[in-house]
Amino acid sequence: MARADHKFGWLELRPGGLYCAPADIYIDPGRGVPSAIITHGHADHARPGHGKVLATPETLAIMGVRYPADTPETQALAYGERITIGGVHIWLAPAGHVLGSAQVALEYGGERIVVSGDYKRRPDPTAVAFEVIKCDLFITEATFALPVFRHPPAEQEVQKLLTSIAQFPKQAHVLGVYGLGKCQRMLLLVREAGFEEPIYLHGALIKLTELYQSFGFDFGDVRPVAGTDKAELAKALIFAPPSAIQDKWSRRFQNPRTAVASGWMRVRARARQRGAELPLVISDHADWDELLMTCKETDAEEVWITHGREDALAHALIAAGQRARPLRIAGREEEAALSDDASIL
Repeated sequence: MARADHKFGWLELRPGGLYCAPADIYIDPGRGVPSAIITHGHADHARPGHGKVLATPETLAIMGVRYPADTPETQALAYGERITIGGVHIWLAPAGHVLGSAQVALEYGGERIVVSGDYKRRPDPTAVAFEVIKCDLFITEATFALPVFRHPPAEQEVQKLLTSIAQFPKQAHVLGVYGLGKCQRMLLLVREAGFEEPIYLHGALIKLTELYQSFGFDFGDVRPVAGTDKAELAKALIFAPPSAIQDKWSRRFQNPRTAVASGWMRVRARARQRGAELPLVISDHADWDELLMTCKETDAEEVWITHGREDALAHALIAAGQRARPLRIAGREEEAALSDDASIL
């Protein structure tokens, strides 16, 4: 692609986050700003308090559920639909992370920058598959950017859960899932694996699951835990936020088998912290190999890294011949492991 002399100088890192100066717009800002592009609905990317918000229709709907009192001016942009703001050509492409998740493509002065948001490369029946975009600068997440994080097939991990249900039919199984994305993905993965019994949901998971249903997803027989007879729950499969497993809420179940579905379950200490007897390594983020592969596939001259193990990924990319640098956006690394928890709805 044609090169400009200023080498990406039109995209700045400000206290509020990434800022596109000619368009006067932020991308996933960490505080309320006059105008923002939001990549997806998780709370560390989609915050309230903006004057204007541009996002996919699904992300706008998710923000409406999470922040009902927030009333920004909104503009929905479908995947591939192009607009121009201040001379910057902007479009959104699928990120494969959760419903409505998007990469932000920006073209200005002969340069193309792609801000990935969070993304994954594995198939997910609840999210449109990630699309590789050739670019000059690629801005990538790094949530699982260490060689230890190599995710197994999700179907293999789901089978562990179903095997446990078959082996312990008289015990409830409480599965910890994040409220946006993981809950709905696990519902469909369990159904696709042949589980046909009712699945019970903690109250914090219901609104977003209903939102997914409004977009056409069929999760089978899904019921709220609240109001259900204890005898019925004694042998049931129950989905709850990971935080609820260690909360007094879980005491209503006698001797339950506890599981958590997360990429963090690769780390035994994390599994113990979450109280997971059955850790399921199922992630909605790219793993180490997929991060390296994606950065290479974009043909980017330079990679900026945020949201996770930035230094490790930068070192590996530089060793492979790609210019790379960590952004260290304030607050992002600390929030990465907790941002999807339904308890923050």
